[in-house]
Amino acid sequence: MADESQTPENSTLVEAGKVSRWLTENGFAHESLEPDPRGIEIIKVEADFLIPLATALYAYGFNYLQCQGGYDVGPGEELVSFYNLIKLSDDADRPEEVRIKVFLPRENPKVPSVYWIWASADWQERETYDMYGIVYEGHPNLKRLLMPEDWVGWPLRKDYVSPEFYELQDAY
Repeated sequence: MADESQTPENSTLVEAGKVSRWLTENGFAHESLEPDPRGIEIIKVEADFLIPLATALYAYGFNYLQCQGGYDVGPGEELVSFYNLIKLSDDADRPEEVRIKVFLPRENPKVPSVYWIWASADWQERETYDMYGIVYEGHPNLKRLLMPEDWVGWPLRKDYVSPEFYELQDAY
C-alpha cells in the first residue's frame, strides 16, 4: 500500500475493517475497499488468492453464501465476480456480513469456483457465466443456465450487441 504522500488528492484511504484486519493478521493478501452503503465491509482479492481467502473466511465463521454474481464495470473495462457472505448462528439477531470482489480482465476472465466451499454457488456461478462469460474453474457443471446452449455472446456485458434474429430450432 502506498504511503499518504503518494495518494492522489481526490482519493481517500480506506480504513481496514474487522475482517480485513483478521485476514492481514493471518497473512492473506487482499485490499480493503470503501464499505457499501449499509456500511458492510468490502474486500478485494486477486483471483489466484480467492480460494485460500474464502476457505479462511469459512473457517472464521462465514458459513453462508448469500449471493454470488457479477457485473461489468464498463465497455472495455474489467468484469467483477462478487460474493456476499454471512455468519449465521442460532443466537445472532444481526449476523455479521462481508463482501468479496474479484476484478477480472475482460478478455479471458477466469476465477476459481467456490462451489466446493459453499454449494449454494452452483447455479449462481452458472448464471454469472451465462450472462457475463466469467469462467468458474473447477465448477462441476459450468454450462449455460438461462440462454440456449448455442447462444453467442454474454448478454449482460455493456458492450454486447444483441442479434437481430435468433432462430428457435426446436420450437415445435
